[in-house]
Amino acid sequence: MGYFDRLKTKWAVQSNAQLFVIFVVFAITGSSSVKVAQPLLHFLGIFPAQFDSIPLGSAFYWFLRLLIVFPVYQVLLLIFGTIFFQFKFFWEFEKKILKRMGFKRFFE
Repeated sequence: MGYFDRLKTKWAVQSNAQLFVIFVVFAITGSSSVKVAQPLLHFLGIFPAQFDSIPLGSAFYWFLRLLIVFPVYQVLLLIFGTIFFQFKFFWEFEKKILKRMGFKRFFE
């Protein structure tokens, strides 16, 4: 059993075409979330230069950026999943991720 077959079984994906669409959605979402995060950071007034005078300021900036990108990514994943007719898959995927992060009580 190959890697993609194991992935199809794990994710309960029916076909190679569906698996391909899921990969496309992940790719588009990842790129889009990074693009959307930059204007969002500027809107919030968060710029890398603000952290230059702080020890480990660059690391702190990137930590903040990740905190902002993560929820953007989650929302975009559902949006693009819906556009590509894979909402059910991505909704189940989101629930599993959020349960692991401690939001289990919201999905019971």
